[in-house]
Amino acid sequence: MDDEPDIPVREWLPRTAALLAGTLALATAFIAAYVGTLHDPVPRDVPVGVVLGDQRAQAVMAAVRGETDKIEPVEYDDAAAADVGLTAREVYGVLTATPEGGLRLATASASAPAAADVVDQVFAEAARRSDLPLTVTDEVPVEQTDPRGLVPFYLAVGYILGGYLAATALGLRTGTAPRSLASAGLRIAVLAAYAVVLGVVGALVVGPVLDIWHHDVPAVAAVGALAVFAAAMIASAMQGWLGLFGTGLAILLLVVLGNPGSGGIYAPEFLPAWIRGMHRWNVPGLTTDLIKSAVYFDRRSMGWPLGGLALWVALGVVGLLTATLVRGRHAGARHSGGTPATCDDARPGGAGG
Repeated sequence: MDDEPDIPVREWLPRTAALLAGTLALATAFIAAYVGTLHDPVPRDVPVGVVLGDQRAQAVMAAVRGETDKIEPVEYDDAAAADVGLTAREVYGVLTATPEGGLRLATASASAPAAADVVDQVFAEAARRSDLPLTVTDEVPVEQTDPRGLVPFYLAVGYILGGYLAATALGLRTGTAPRSLASAGLRIAVLAAYAVVLGVVGALVVGPVLDIWHHDVPAVAAVGALAVFAAAMIASAMQGWLGLFGTGLAILLLVVLGNPGSGGIYAPEFLPAWIRGMHRWNVPGLTTDLIKSAVYFDRRSMGWPLGGLALWVALGVVGLLTATLVRGRHAGARHSGGTPATCDDARPGGAGG
């Protein structure tokens, strides 16, 4: 076999240096994001419901709020609304007075066991100081097979990893920007089918295979398929517009910032202020929340996570189609006009066929 000709240093060195600089930046961001957000989790403003007019519970809540910023009271008009708030994942607990002169604390450990533990500890101490009996009930307990409540997060990570890896594999094989709308449609269809398969596989692994959840397997599969498709379309759109640089940007969004900001490792109230609200819009956070809702909670808690993932899918599809119209067709016209086709998929900003 003939030896490949040597490529002059001046041709490969700038591109290689750019790739290495990009990976260095991603690795640095990964270290900063994970260590910076997760090294010292401190609970602040953990929401707990209380009913307006419940004077005993309101007094204890006011005393707690005056002594610590760990708890943030959320007021409801009546007990029924407070119960809905608990099952809709608006609060981690609800404090009410009992007819016997004590207090009742209803929690939902499935939202985040660590947050429920903080609520238990704070109000147990407050009740002791007030000399009031306290009854604690876990209305939505986490599965005994997942005592730390991490399975939804790790499942979400697996789904999202599969999504952007599938998009990257197709981009490397067929070109980051499809050269026609028909090619783009085929890529979207392939990724959609892949998403369904991986969604089902993931649900079966955490259900019948590992025996973690014994229910809601179809719901978990549906959530998984949506999450995989969202990640795949985001990565495809970024790669379509930016080539290999788009892959790095997708990793930054979905992994480097997405995982620590998802609220899956620690509840959002345990994270620094700058990243606390990220779970409401990033794909890992939306997926983790949606899995928890599908397995444990009232379907009303699925509203925004479901809508948020659907919005990401729509943005990804539009992004890929516009990249096809702008960059893919331009590359196709250039090649058909006599310029030799090259494999430029591995270049930052490259578009292939």
